[in-house]
Amino acid sequence: MGRRRVFEWYKRFKEGREETADNERSGRPSTSTTPEKVDKVLELVREVRRITAREVAEEAGISFVSTQSIMKDILGVRRLNAVLVPKDLTFDQKNARKETASLNLEATTDDPELLKRPRPMKARKAPSKVKVMLTVFFDYQDIVHNEFQQIDSTIIADSYLGVLRRLREAIRQKRPELWRSKSWILHHDNAPAHTALKILKFLQDHSTSVFPQPLYSPDLAPCDFFLFGKLKKS
Repeated sequence: MGRRRVFEWYKRFKEGREETADNERSGRPSTSTTPEKVDKVLELVREVRRITAREVAEEAGISFVSTQSIMKDILGVRRLNAVLVPKDLTFDQKNARKETASLNLEATTDDPELLKRPRPMKARKAPSKVKVMLTVFFDYQDIVHNEFQQIDSTIIADSYLGVLRRLREAIRQKRPELWRSKSWILHHDNAPAHTALKILKFLQDHSTSVFPQPLYSPDLAPCDFFLFGKLKKS
């Protein structure tokens, strides 16, 4: 609260006011900031941490401006840049990283063939005038699917949805045994395009299992160990 606002409330309390709620005003009551809408927005934000305000507005069925008002004024949600910044992990983030690593270790111990499935994607979001972005999916054998991103374009939920559709077709042709048994597992990071609601719904509708990746853990990206090294050699 600003200094001027503090003095205003101080004056009101000094004059005998005891309520902090706004005074009743005439006019049409708000239909977009009802408790039900606020609860819906809160549920969406908690379910998908990287969801955008426009996606929340679409899912909740309210306007973009009202969504911004609920997220900023009522829920106090701040927008953060989705760029990788080196940081010290919090206690909760360290526990989540440890838990995810333990679950992955347990899963690979129980099923030694688990890692012999299509592996993660690595992509650059920033466009370049001299470079072309390559999206690639691979497993322990070789490349399963790859495609070049159009120049002056970025990976967003809609474009990534198309990539996943083409990936499924590539798996059907190149890994028929995994396709028939529906045992292939997707591993990608927590980029906004990968955690969008439409992407999660697509993966759920097609019963696609996703290998977990802890937040802020680029050192655990398999691309650094199984892909980039071999590319640099050639």
